[in-house]
Amino acid sequence: MINKLKKMDWGIIALLLVFMCISTLIVHSATSYDPRYASYDTKTVIFYCIGLGVVFLLSLVDYRLLLKGWLIWYGIGLVLLVLVFFLGAEINGARAWFKLPGGLQFQPAEMVKIVLIIGIAQLMGRRQGEPLRLTSDVMAIAAYSIVPFLLVMMQPDLGNAIIYIVIVLGMLWIGNVRYSHVMIGLVAVLGFLLIFGTLFNTYNDQIKTYMIDHNKLHWYERINGFMNPGNASEREVYQATKAKIAIGSGGLSGDGYLKGDSKNNAFISYPYSDSIFVVVGEEFGFQGSAVLLLLYFLLIYRMILISFQCYDKRGSFMIIGIVSMFVFQIFENVGMMIGLMPITGITLPFVSYGGTSLLLNMICIGLVLSIKLHQEKYELDT
Repeated sequence: MINKLKKMDWGIIALLLVFMCISTLIVHSATSYDPRYASYDTKTVIFYCIGLGVVFLLSLVDYRLLLKGWLIWYGIGLVLLVLVFFLGAEINGARAWFKLPGGLQFQPAEMVKIVLIIGIAQLMGRRQGEPLRLTSDVMAIAAYSIVPFLLVMMQPDLGNAIIYIVIVLGMLWIGNVRYSHVMIGLVAVLGFLLIFGTLFNTYNDQIKTYMIDHNKLHWYERINGFMNPGNASEREVYQATKAKIAIGSGGLSGDGYLKGDSKNNAFISYPYSDSIFVVVGEEFGFQGSAVLLLLYFLLIYRMILISFQCYDKRGSFMIIGIVSMFVFQIFENVGMMIGLMPITGITLPFVSYGGTSLLLNMICIGLVLSIKLHQEKYELDT
């Protein structure tokens, strides 16, 4: 164990400690205006302490043991996604959470991200870096991923469903997919987006009526506010508009810690979770936001270096799946607050408040460190 601890990537651990300090401070600022959320900063520290324990424990476990049980994890993930329809709690129009004792919540869609990464890495590892075949490899991975994707869409949870797609695409790309297959995929995606946009605008009124009848108006408002900002109602663009105003008010250096007023006047929904980047931009300005993005860059950089050092292709694939997930979540969360992306329920990794998402992120880091610590053993065994 001592040798493993010596080989631990302490740079990543140091970055996690920095993120813990940042998250605690920002969550405290985002919740200081409302006594209902007074304990969220304390809970963030507790979640981080638990998460760091998970990182160390998981890093000592050989990741290949998880790869061997990929079908078991897949089955457990699907069962949880089905059970949440019957036993889960509905929050913000989505039935996606299990309520646990102590006021805690568990979102199985978050766990399934790891399940997908493990399973796809195992499937692609059979090729040992050779180009992926369309039917036996690419189509098999698509079939493996489509069921959890559809189940999450039915909740409905558009944010996590999109992340599933990003994970699959990122891992296929690094898995040596043929360029002809990439072109087929691009044509299919662009065709889908074109058809979706055309049908959405053509049958806009009918879609709005359907969403109202089925109590899903917020989904229509998010999509319409992004696709047709000029013709959307004030309600549909309210969150995006207020977010940009708050971030813009921060200027270069920000208004100062605990001095931003967008959250205090309830201009921004969920400033401690999905919209936490608004608090960063308003209180610390462009400089603070740039520092936060630099920290993300360093974390991603360290993980990619570990991926390059892998002897086991499956380990590299797993890390790229994790990197793809983190990069997209960061881009989407920041992008939706500055008007580049549609608003979805995607949190900012390691900063937003949330036990399930933070635990998932910590598990991912634990897997990355496990891959790093067990590469020498892999080389000797093979």
